[in-house]
Amino acid sequence: MMLGAASTISLVKSNDENLGHFSSPAVSPVARSSKAVTGGQNRLVVAEVSKSTNHRPTSGVVFEPFEEVKELMLVPTGPQESLARHKFMDETEAAINEQINVEYNVSYVYHSLYAYFDRDNVALKGLAKFFKDSSQEEREHAERFMDYQNMRGGKVKLQSIVMPLTEFDNPEKGDALHGK
Repeated sequence: MMLGAASTISLVKSNDENLGHFSSPAVSPVARSSKAVTGGQNRLVVAEVSKSTNHRPTSGVVFEPFEEVKELMLVPTGPQESLARHKFMDETEAAINEQINVEYNVSYVYHSLYAYFDRDNVALKGLAKFFKDSSQEEREHAERFMDYQNMRGGKVKLQSIVMPLTEFDNPEKGDALHGK
């Protein structure tokens, strides 16, 4: 968004006969002067606007609107760059991808526990339901992170999922019911 406005505005109080450098043709003023009567004296207030960046008025600069928003006007120029990726660092993208992988791995472990507790020889249906719901919840977390990654212009990189344990009855480690 480019506006056709001046880059600097300066205000100077001066007498009528002392315009000095304000009559320079290089400046191209918009508002030359306005007279104000204060305390019985005629005073001349001169306001000039300069469009060129090479010429800076010698008086105090009151307002520079485009200097304050210069950082916001940076727009990606390449076709592969996303506007949503503005201030989205690569480290953040990598951390979100890592968290997506963690969420899927935990979901996979919970799903394995659901399958174990749902067996007919184990038959702990309450625990099976709990782990099935927990598995679904972890997948939803991963999907939310994926949606955020895509919304910010990042790329989702799924990694391999580690195979969880499927057998939890170990005669060497014993049974929790017989532990001391």
